Amino acid sequence: MSVFCEVPQAAPVAVFKLSQDFSNDQFPKKVNLGVGAYRTDEGQPWVLPVVKKVEKIIVHDDRLNHEYLPILGLPEFRSSASKIALGDDSPAIQENRVGAVQCLGGTGALKMGAEFLRRFYNGNNNTKTPVYVSAPTWENHNAVFANAGFEDVRPYKYWDAEKRGLDLKGFLGDLESCPEHSIFVLHACAHNPTGTDPTQEQWQQIAEVMMRRKLFVFFDSAYQGFASGSLEKDAWAVRFFVSMGFEMFCAQSFSKNFGLYNERVGNLTVVAHDADNLKRILSQMEKIVRTTWSNPPSQGARIVAITINSPELFNEWKDNVKTMADRVLLMRAQLKAKLQALETPGTWDHITEQIGMFSFTGLNPKQVEYMVKEKHIYLMASGRINMCGLTTKNIDYVAESIHEAVTKVQ
Repeated sequence: MSVFCEVPQAAPVAVFKLSQDFSNDQFPKKVNLGVGAYRTDEGQPWVLPVVKKVEKIIVHDDRLNHEYLPILGLPEFRSSASKIALGDDSPAIQENRVGAVQCLGGTGALKMGAEFLRRFYNGNNNTKTPVYVSAPTWENHNAVFANAGFEDVRPYKYWDAEKRGLDLKGFLGDLESCPEHSIFVLHACAHNPTGTDPTQEQWQQIAEVMMRRKLFVFFDSAYQGFASGSLEKDAWAVRFFVSMGFEMFCAQSFSKNFGLYNERVGNLTVVAHDADNLKRILSQMEKIVRTTWSNPPSQGARIVAITINSPELFNEWKDNVKTMADRVLLMRAQLKAKLQALETPGTWDHITEQIGMFSFTGLNPKQVEYMVKEKHIYLMASGRINMCGLTTKNIDYVAESIHEAVTKVQ
């Protein structure tokens, strides 16, 4: 008998299970709207032209080797990634109170921040500090904080299902009523899964309450540039909170905006009160990294650092990102127009009002089941679809299938 005979079978990760089911499906018109990755209008992954160019530069640079990086990561990657988030002219950077840790993707950056906060925020090893995540949110948010030892992960109001938009009143109410020093995980832009972001005025209201109530700001920035096509516009909320004087964390992912999904390129930007605090924070983060992944891989970080630090390559990257963002915006406009032309019951304005890779369609679980089983269109049970899965070849089929699901299934 095995010593592991009592290990229970874990449930599969929903989004990867969906992709597996899609792969196994033999239906010729099947469509995958599940996994969060960019696709071209041919339905293929896209290696950014600028990434191909930089990979060639790296291959032919004889000065490079495979020695260990510093524990906190490639210095030029960390500093340039933080500048992308906070802006070149950020006073916090000029005051030497911004630092960073290169992490394994955005998930690794969240993990690093969560591990540090559990150890050193709101007392030492305080597992009782409430951590608030939006309702709904990316499912890994709950798990990462719970896994770091936080015992009280709670939802805050965010999505108004009836309006198909932001529940600002509920959000502000939760900020007012939560315990002081609670941690709030905020989506910097292109909220996953709803695609609904606060306006700049709403962000100002949110920041005012968070400052007054002494709440900790932890931004998750997975889509900078990818949401609107503008790096500056997508970083507005993060930069505004920094300008308000918050000490805060920002987890950054370069999976989407560089197309480097499997290179696991992430960064945790730390905005501290002053240089002395920053030094002590990073010294403890170094200890956490040492027992977690010891030190990070170089390839993806080099690609990002070389690109951002060359004006010519940086401009080419911004064009590549805009290409992706514009295709998503086009698919949104076309899907809405087709549903309206079909006179599909309900309102569909939210499809173009939302932003980024995902749209929260408003389809209920039974309608989603109909889409998957009867129409072979794979989407998350929440009704979230990846807009990049739509193409000029399949969008009519998808729109007609949504129409059918809404009219036939209540």
